[in-house]
Amino acid sequence: MRKYRQLKDNLRVCESLVVAFSGGVDSTLLLGAAIDALGPGRVLAAAFHAPFHGEEELTAVQELAVHLNCRLEVIQDGGLLDNADFCANPPNRCYICKHTILAQLLALAEQKGLAAVAEGSNADDLRDYRPGMQAVEELHVLSPLQSVGLTKQEIRQLSRDLGLPTWNKPSSPCLCSRIPYGSTITYAKLRQIEYGERFLKEAGFPEVRLRHHDNLARIEVPADKMAALLHGQTLSRTQSYLRGLGFQYITLDLHGFRSGSLNEILRV
Repeated sequence: MRKYRQLKDNLRVCESLVVAFSGGVDSTLLLGAAIDALGPGRVLAAAFHAPFHGEEELTAVQELAVHLNCRLEVIQDGGLLDNADFCANPPNRCYICKHTILAQLLALAEQKGLAAVAEGSNADDLRDYRPGMQAVEELHVLSPLQSVGLTKQEIRQLSRDLGLPTWNKPSSPCLCSRIPYGSTITYAKLRQIEYGERFLKEAGFPEVRLRHHDNLARIEVPADKMAALLHGQTLSRTQSYLRGLGFQYITLDLHGFRSGSLNEILRV
């Protein structure tokens, strides 16, 4: 709890805060700590909702805000699917996205008279390809979890100790992360991914990624879940459903589930 105490001490210095809130493990702990440190009256949760987020994510964010007794502002879209540079899906796509979102949150903070904006990157993010961090630095947005060295495992443990319902929630980056760099991002592709992953989760695979390779769907599940996916009726139902979404070829990635697998090509 030493890092958590330091986190709250650092947040008290801010006096008031807008927290970029996705409803994930990291941002929920950050929001809870901010409320604990500053009180609910000086904290505003801000959720950015766009077509590359599933509809259930917005519902989860709204329910968590009620659970934490926190004010919530929802920013609908930001015109990113009208941004040709973003939709071209370059390797720095996350920079374009995060810069757009954080600029809007800074404007919101100014409008509401709040002193700063904070986002939920953790210490583990420093070891992965995270182009969005450039936007955080350029716009002078705070990363309080990262500043005190909190890792994802520590954040989950703290969340559990504090009774936060997200402590064991699987990571769920935006749906654009399922589309290979250089392949155009479209609304239709995002809905195929959303509906396909929802089907697979309801079929008993809570940790899943459906990577979109045009007419080919590449499914990632943990190695110990592969046999269940390949079981007769589950396999046939999956094939039928994904073909109904417009995929011609359905594949299972034998490397198994791993976050950020589309970044692997950048390390070749």
